[in-house]
Amino acid sequence: MRAKHTTTAGEYATALDADPREYDRLIRSLTVNVTKFFRNWDTYSMIKDKIIPALWERGERETRVWSAGCSSGEEPYSIGITIADSLSFADAWNVEILATDVGRHALKHAERGIYKGRSIAGVSERQLANHFTEVGGGYQVRPRLRKMVSFAQMNLASAVYVGRMDMIFCMNVLIYFSEERRRSLVQRFYDTLEPGGYLFLGHSESISKMPVKFQAIVLNDCILYRKPAAEESLKPELVTEGRA
Repeated sequence: MRAKHTTTAGEYATALDADPREYDRLIRSLTVNVTKFFRNWDTYSMIKDKIIPALWERGERETRVWSAGCSSGEEPYSIGITIADSLSFADAWNVEILATDVGRHALKHAERGIYKGRSIAGVSERQLANHFTEVGGGYQVRPRLRKMVSFAQMNLASAVYVGRMDMIFCMNVLIYFSEERRRSLVQRFYDTLEPGGYLFLGHSESISKMPVKFQAIVLNDCILYRKPAAEESLKPELVTEGRA
């Protein structure tokens, strides 16, 4: 409000309506875009060691993933790298990753796909060689990986149909919503997931007191939530897989 020389919320709301760029600046100041490749490593180990083998055993040769709150793109690209590196015949799979965020600035960075410094510290030399091209002082995502990911601006507070998903990532995003909005969003995720699909949340986020019937799976420091298939409704709601 000070930056726009307004003194009341009503004046600032009028400024927001008049200037879309101000809305983007507000979003950037309110959200925390702290991210990097392979943040929360156990999450990606779970994809590699559990989820992809399970899909393979079921005869699946395609998977759809939603990165809800993708920030500057490190998360969806990390998902794509993990899936590609987990498959013996990656080209035979149809991998679609929908990456959405409320901030236009973050999405522009993601679409450029150029990263450096701390952001790519967790990427191995082999992964850099296979999935990136060195450009100037950074590394740009190769077209093959880029084609897996579709970026779109989306406010999760507004219900938008995205189709059915096998995995949904919404990590460190629920903290921005009220309890009522969190419940509504988690229910939406449950309805969007295919039976047997997985929901990934941040370490500090829990849905244990929500009415949705996810099965919680614990592996190392990672907790993920699985939507049971109809025949699995009687299975325990908490499964501890132990240390990998």
